[in-house]
Amino acid sequence: MPNIKSQIKRMKQSEAGRERNHAIKSSLKTNMRKFSAAYEAGEAEEAREAYREAAKALDKAVSRGVIHSNKAANKKSSMSRVLNSLK
Repeated sequence: MPNIKSQIKRMKQSEAGRERNHAIKSSLKTNMRKFSAAYEAGEAEEAREAYREAAKALDKAVSRGVIHSNKAANKKSSMSRVLNSLK
């Protein structure tokens, strides 16, 4: 445990950021699972809606610096490929 005031503050800020990032990643995984479930069930319209939600969540995670933009682009690309094969 640090004794210096600025380091105590930095530790609190780091913890808050870690919790925030964890929450964003968790909701992102949930959205991805919803898309996978809709696709595996063969429900095209539900999968399309889940894709929109997942893509939006990916973009939000990128804008907040939680994941890299290339990772989000790769995920969206693979999801759209799967979605197009469902038609």
